[in-house]
Amino acid sequence: MIFSELYSAYYNAVAHILTALLEGERNEKRLGEIVSEYAFGESVLTVLPALKSGKWQLVREDMSATVAHAPTMPLTLLQKRWLRAVLLDPRARLFDLRVDGIEDVEPLFAAEDICFYDRYADGDPYEDAGYVARFRTVLTAVKEHRPLYIEMTTGRGSTVIRTVHPKKIEYSEKDDKFRLLLSDGTLLNLARLTRCELARANAVIPKKIKRHDIETVVLLITDERNALERVLLHFAHFEKRVERVDELRYRLSLQYDRADEAELVMRVLSFGSLIKAEAPEHFVSQIRARLLRQKKYGPI
Repeated sequence: MIFSELYSAYYNAVAHILTALLEGERNEKRLGEIVSEYAFGESVLTVLPALKSGKWQLVREDMSATVAHAPTMPLTLLQKRWLRAVLLDPRARLFDLRVDGIEDVEPLFAAEDICFYDRYADGDPYEDAGYVARFRTVLTAVKEHRPLYIEMTTGRGSTVIRTVHPKKIEYSEKDDKFRLLLSDGTLLNLARLTRCELARANAVIPKKIKRHDIETVVLLITDERNALERVLLHFAHFEKRVERVDELRYRLSLQYDRADEAELVMRVLSFGSLIKAEAPEHFVSQIRARLLRQKKYGPI
């Protein structure tokens, strides 16, 4: 792990508690709120008792800190090199991310060190200054719940001018493209925007959003070579539920948008025989069809 346990939720929660104590805070309710904010809801039952009992030897009986200074967590050289490499990714530049003090640090890896497969080569133009400016305008609209005035080119080459109400930005790993989800459920490819401006801040924004065609895929995972942890990490941004079948197998129910089904099929296939799709039938059929096509070109 590049970022050690010193940067985990529990360490951050305790660091904020010690800082609060050094600033004179003694209210246990407030300290509990700090734990809930920086760790987990149930952590209140663990962290505060461990501090108050002296088990962690960081807080005295009178609820004063045993340390004289607020905790700091400086980055190691390895962590700085990893951050430097990530910030050089053109997609990271879209968000204008900055970490001071690493400008002269050698990156841990370069873009040419990474080989992508099963991904389309016509991704968004991340180096284009116009695209970057429009992306940041869209991002501001999403964060501030502002409507957007946009001009865009459709797939057939025609121009569309309209005012839209952005909900969130989505990224397709398969297509290497960003899309804008509107409050009416429409998805727009950001690369198709030729112009966008923030509209009136006091414009009425619909509170309800039209749900996409949400489907649930059921996957049977054989937990070999740490497969379960890798699968859960890979699909961390999906709504899901996992249950244990036996000592080696787990059943994962994962919700996804039907519009992204082709990408999800490829991501499931990337785990090979460690994952078996059980439902729905049309998803299983796509898995089967792709495996049969692959078999024609040699052993699977």
